[in-house]
Amino acid sequence: MADPAYVAVDWGTSSFRLWLIDKDDSTLAESRSNEGMTTAAKTGFAEVLASHLAKVNAPENLPVIICGMAGAKQGWVEAGYVDVPTSLSSVLTRAATVPGQSRDVRILPGLAQRDQTKPDVMRGEETQLLGALGPASTGSQAVCMPGTHSKWVRVTDGWVTGFSSFMTGELFDAISKHTILSHAVAGAEQTPTDEAAFDSAIKAAYAQPVMATNLLFTARSGQLLHGLTAAAAQAKISGTLIGLEIAGAIAAAGAGVNITLVAAGRLQGLYEAAFKALSLSFDTIDADTAVRGGLAAAAKAIWPN
Repeated sequence: MADPAYVAVDWGTSSFRLWLIDKDDSTLAESRSNEGMTTAAKTGFAEVLASHLAKVNAPENLPVIICGMAGAKQGWVEAGYVDVPTSLSSVLTRAATVPGQSRDVRILPGLAQRDQTKPDVMRGEETQLLGALGPASTGSQAVCMPGTHSKWVRVTDGWVTGFSSFMTGELFDAISKHTILSHAVAGAEQTPTDEAAFDSAIKAAYAQPVMATNLLFTARSGQLLHGLTAAAAQAKISGTLIGLEIAGAIAAAGAGVNITLVAAGRLQGLYEAAFKALSLSFDTIDADTAVRGGLAAAAKAIWPN
C-alpha cells in the first residue's frame, strides 16, 4: 500500500467523514460517523478526530486538512470567512491552525456575502466548489449544491461573484412533520416515489413561485377531495419546494446559465429529475469526489512537499 500523505476531513453539522490520502490523492482508507459539530461540541473535537485517525491507522505526524462546521463560531476553532466576490482559490491561503495539537491540523474558511440586502454564508460548500470546478475554471455558471440548506453559487472565470442559500431541506422536514400536511404524507416512506406528482409540482412551482404556499396546501386538499396518495402528497411537497428553489436561483443567475449539480445519493436523483422536468441542461459531479478534490487542492497549497 502507498504511504499516506495527509488526512482529509469533511466535518458537517451532523456528519463526519475522514479519508486517509496518499501523495497521488488516492484514498487509502476512510471513516464515517454521525459525530458532526453538534456531537463533537459536547464530546470534544480533538477526541472525535483522534478516534477516527486511530481507525485508519494514520501516522502520528500526518497533517490533517478539515473543511466544514469544525471551523464555525460554535466549532473547534473559528476559521472565519473570505468575502465574495473572490477567486475560487482564495480559501487555500486562509486556513486556520488548530493550536495545542501534536500534528499540523488546519481548518478551511467559509465564504461570506456581506451585501446588506442579501447577506449569506457558506461553510464546507466552498471546498466542494473548488473541487468541482478547479481554481482555473472558465465561463459563467451556476453551481447547485443541494442539502438541508441548498447553495447556488454564481461563478465567472474562476471568481465567485455571489451565492444564495435556500432552506429547502429544512423546510421539507418541518412542513412534512410539524404542519397539517403531516397527515397527508403519513405512510409515504413505505411506498415508491410518485414521479408524475413530483414532476408536476416542480413545473407548477417554477412557473408560479408566488403561489408556493397555496401549491403546498393542495397536498392536503387533493387528498381530501381527490384521493391523492401519501406518496403523491410527499412528492408534491418536495417538488414544490425544489421548484421554488430553482425558480429563485435561476432568477438570480439569469436564464440560460450553465448549471453544475454537485450532489450524491437521493438528492442527486431528485435534482436531476427536477432539471429534466424543466428542460434545463446540467452537468453532475459527485459530491464526495468534489469535496475530496477541494481538500486535496488545499493540502497541496499548504504542504507543497
